[in-house]
Amino acid sequence: MLDRLPLPRADAPFPAAVDQYGSVEEKETLQRYLSVQRDALAAKLDGLSEYDVRRPMVPTGTNLLGIVKHVAYVQLGYLGDCFGRPSGIPTPWDENNDDPDADLWVPADESREEIVELFRRSCRHADATLDALDLDTRGEVPWWPDDKRHPTLHRVVVHLLVDVARHAGHADILRESIDGAIGYIPDNTNLPDRDEASWAAHRARVEAAAREAAGI
Repeated sequence: MLDRLPLPRADAPFPAAVDQYGSVEEKETLQRYLSVQRDALAAKLDGLSEYDVRRPMVPTGTNLLGIVKHVAYVQLGYLGDCFGRPSGIPTPWDENNDDPDADLWVPADESREEIVELFRRSCRHADATLDALDLDTRGEVPWWPDDKRHPTLHRVVVHLLVDVARHAGHADILRESIDGAIGYIPDNTNLPDRDEASWAAHRARVEAAAREAAGI
């Protein structure tokens, strides 16, 4: 099983946010939601073979370990370089500027353990930036349009949280497609308590409704 960071349960109580940028309570809320989404993503690697974590599951090549790798570099960019806090961790583009998807797949000579450790390091570095700076601190995102290039830390963290949650959702679908494993995180599936037969009946009901709507 993946040795994940100690993260809160998805149903843990959240501190009440207040209307003041830079408050400890608001930072804790953002960091806690971000941590839960990271944990949900990382959990999708648990129990899978070397092949299954790497293999492309859709025509565009999306794969589970590649998503984890991508999120690691996204965190290091947004909550590192963009706020003058570079991690010093090399990126895939340092050696190969010709591959725009270099962060989205894992060559055979990169180990699963290396990617997991990269992800853990990126989480620690991102959290350190969030701890060190006020939420109204402005950074620079060079790839954003000129009129949006200097956002606050608050805005960047919200942007990152949405991005990580989106990729965690991608990972949900990929994992179910690989071995049928479902659920949010191991201790909280966030799904109805159904057995295999009940899920099959539900799927048949959805399929029948789609066919009826389409006139098939």
